[in-house]
Amino acid sequence: MADGWEADGAGVVRLPSGRLIRGRGLRRPLAGGAVPSFGLYLLGKPPPAVEWASRWLRWPDFRLPADRVDAADAFRELLERSGSERVEVACAGGQGRTGTALACVAILDGVPATDAVAWIRDHYSQHAVETPWQRRYVTRFSP
Repeated sequence: MADGWEADGAGVVRLPSGRLIRGRGLRRPLAGGAVPSFGLYLLGKPPPAVEWASRWLRWPDFRLPADRVDAADAFRELLERSGSERVEVACAGGQGRTGTALACVAILDGVPATDAVAWIRDHYSQHAVETPWQRRYVTRFSP
């Protein structure tokens, strides 16, 4: 996709369909280059304002999304937008909540739920999906 992320960019995950989504930690400075056209932010409180379209999903650190129906809807929106936009998903550190969300998006894109944690650790970060309850959430996630 001409307007998407560079496939080898920091935090960029290529889903089985070929779509690209960037995961990142908000505590780190925004890398130079292209900015997202849409961001999904996973935090316990509203995120700082950004110049692009965004969505906040209330999700306290080391926990699970406050509203699982809203979370599933947000993951579907992220996947849908990734077909034509530069999208990112981010939490404070870019590992637990971000990895969990990316694993759920991977499930929506065809990765079996039983394989999604290992898949995202191979394709994004070995530290993704930090807690036992986040792992359980991913394995029980159904589109």
